[in-house]
Amino acid sequence: MGIVLAVLLIGGVTAAVVAGRDSRGGNDDSGTAATTVRGVIGSEKAEFFADPDTVKALAARGLTVRAETSGSWAMDQLSLEGQDFAFPGSKAPADELRRKSGAEGGPLRPFYSPLVVVAHRNAAEVLAANGLVRLKANGDSKFATRGTLLMGPYLKAAEADRTWQQLEGASGQAELSGTVFITSTDPVSSNSGALYLAAASYVADGGRVAADLAAVDRTAGLMRKLVQVQGAQQTSSDAPFRDFISGVGNPLVLVYESQVASLLTHSRRQEIGDLAVLYPDTTVSSDHTLVPLTATGRRLGELLSTDPRLRELAVRHGFRPQGAAAEFTAATEAHTDYIDQGLTGVRQAPVPTAEVLRTMARRARG
Repeated sequence: MGIVLAVLLIGGVTAAVVAGRDSRGGNDDSGTAATTVRGVIGSEKAEFFADPDTVKALAARGLTVRAETSGSWAMDQLSLEGQDFAFPGSKAPADELRRKSGAEGGPLRPFYSPLVVVAHRNAAEVLAANGLVRLKANGDSKFATRGTLLMGPYLKAAEADRTWQQLEGASGQAELSGTVFITSTDPVSSNSGALYLAAASYVADGGRVAADLAAVDRTAGLMRKLVQVQGAQQTSSDAPFRDFISGVGNPLVLVYESQVASLLTHSRRQEIGDLAVLYPDTTVSSDHTLVPLTATGRRLGELLSTDPRLRELAVRHGFRPQGAAAEFTAATEAHTDYIDQGLTGVRQAPVPTAEVLRTMARRARG
């Protein structure tokens, strides 16, 4: 399933994810018929719903989940007819979906994940030597595996079109060449790419959240540079993250912390390679927001929020459950050399309204 999902997501097509048994065949050992719940999810949650343990936990509650993946900001372009829920990666696209669908009742936010930048260790060390990153010492290794990306200095470097060759310590490292930039997803269709612009514009505009077109205009040039230097962008954070782990692509990639935490949980240390995790000092947490379109969809959202087993499984896939830091802390205790459990010194940037952020994204992409 993981390989199939990777191929489909890299291709940018919608992948079907099935959690639970078919309603004709029963949902648990008792043979009781399950209720099928249909919906659209962000790709970053595909592995969670495809996990056999998630399948079993949902089946025990009488649910079969059949979901398709889509970029969070592209969901409002889909037909929601016949769907029970939509599950984008943050509140802003969820608000758009609620408005379009006329869904009754508030959305549910079972878990969240901050945005981070994964870097190859040599790239992180070069950035640290040039004042763009602050690395944290790792007592178990001479190499730092976690640090803080200083958004102010980084955006100044982006504004000046700085190249790796201009940075101290980069000479002789063939993989560090060309313009310094962070690979992100398409901000028009993907949640992580849009939230990247939200955080960057907030820092660039002196700590002000973009509230109107005048604010968008003030940072439009820089936002355009951040996006257009990348060339073609993916619609899902899954593909660039897999490229990074396999050793190809850009040495700096924006991903969800949940992707990193899940990798650490499911991989052997030697498979992780030269990974360094950089927490932007100003970032945005992705509040995965389920919009219930039917009573069955709401039931799923409530179970994801309250059922102990489902919360445990969400943590296993790297997500932080709402209102229970202890669960995430316990699950990542062995990985604190990479994971900042308390998000020390990380400031949360407010997110513009969906209308403003969509305008910003379109201007940035040109």
